[in-house]
Amino acid sequence: MSVSSIPGRRRRLNKTQKLSVAGISAIAVASLSFSLVPANAEGKPEAQTPVSAAPVALASVAGTPQVKTVQASLIEQHSTAEQLVKAADLARAKEAAAVKAKAQAAAKAKAAAAEVKARAEAKAKAVAERTGTQAASRSEARTPVYANNLDGWIREALDIMKSRGIPGSYDGLHRNIIRESSGNPNAINGWDINARNGVPSIGLLQIIKPTFDAYHVPGTAFSQYDPVANITASANYAADRYGSIDNVNSAY
Repeated sequence: MSVSSIPGRRRRLNKTQKLSVAGISAIAVASLSFSLVPANAEGKPEAQTPVSAAPVALASVAGTPQVKTVQASLIEQHSTAEQLVKAADLARAKEAAAVKAKAQAAAKAKAAAAEVKARAEAKAKAVAERTGTQAASRSEARTPVYANNLDGWIREALDIMKSRGIPGSYDGLHRNIIRESSGNPNAINGWDINARNGVPSIGLLQIIKPTFDAYHVPGTAFSQYDPVANITASANYAADRYGSIDNVNSAY
């Protein structure tokens, strides 16, 4: 029986394994040949019976203990090699799984961080919008609403005068307005020297055009007939000439 037909072996022996078996077989044949030489061969030559030189069949030595040992060794080596290959494949599979798990964990952590950031930004935006709306509401609540009458005109003019550093009081303004126009924003003096010179006194505090233009307060209407613009320009002129509208008690 040849080595390649050992029961239970499906794989063929490689070239090296075949050479090893052949070598062992050759040694076995040589041993058998030497065993045929008589013990007294070193003595006087005697007629010997010719030994056939025909080759010994490999099958006659394949079942010897030496061949069986080699066969078992080769089978064990092959089995060990297969086990090493399987172990290497398993190690690579475990390493790939570990790398994949690490990447998935990193991606999950990144997604979680992005979600937390998005929620924080959305919350901050909502707070800012709510705060802005509340601030706007408070600002609107603080913005005074002035009545469209003499009281409202004086109060609005006083707020503007305060922001511009122009002195004057409610009483000082009201007293001079009543004396000059009786509270009529459209009053015109058509008989005094200014009227004769072509620049009549106009409005609540009877201010002429050149003086109005020179002391007009920015932010107010550019018209002598506008009540607030008339009051602030007149108070600005009185502050420059008399120190304050409160110091004016007659025509100025």
